[in-house]
Amino acid sequence: MIMTESDLLTVLRKHSALLEGHFILSSGLHSDRYVQCALVLQHPQVAEQLCALLAEKLRHLGASVVAAPALGGVLVAHEVARALGTRALFTERKEGSMTLRRGFSVEPGERTLVVEDVITTGLSTRETIRCVEEAGGRVVGAGALIDRSGGGADLGLPAAALLTLKIQNYSPADCPFCKSGIPAVKPGSRTRK
Repeated sequence: MIMTESDLLTVLRKHSALLEGHFILSSGLHSDRYVQCALVLQHPQVAEQLCALLAEKLRHLGASVVAAPALGGVLVAHEVARALGTRALFTERKEGSMTLRRGFSVEPGERTLVVEDVITTGLSTRETIRCVEEAGGRVVGAGALIDRSGGGADLGLPAAALLTLKIQNYSPADCPFCKSGIPAVKPGSRTRK
């Protein structure tokens, strides 16, 4: 199945997953738009379809495992792994650092993809890459359903996204919405300290 970026935007809007307002992102940055992929991924058939498209963009890298940061990437890893016929695992934060838990492991040199639902700065993806590498795996590429950095998040390896958006982010000190007194909403999953 072929899906254009316009088709993907239609899917996001259909499931109310492209939100507008004043948001605090998981990175701590502020934005006027937020992509809530969970509202799309709650529909298994749509999740399967989108992740199969992402898997096809990454298949040539020959991974034998797909990893993702919890929480947003868990379903993406599962569905991409299903499409590739590999296994899926996820990393979690423990005392502020990404770790493999729940008995997950990678073999020495095991070719691994790291996937996400949405990339903003790439921090969670880079932390997951580092975690997999520290466990002995070899990360061969990364992917996301949505890259909201406009392609600016440098992951240091081959990467693919189904949809690339350039959405303006602001530091809290420079946020025009904060300066205007507009209350912010924090819909993300990562707790900042």
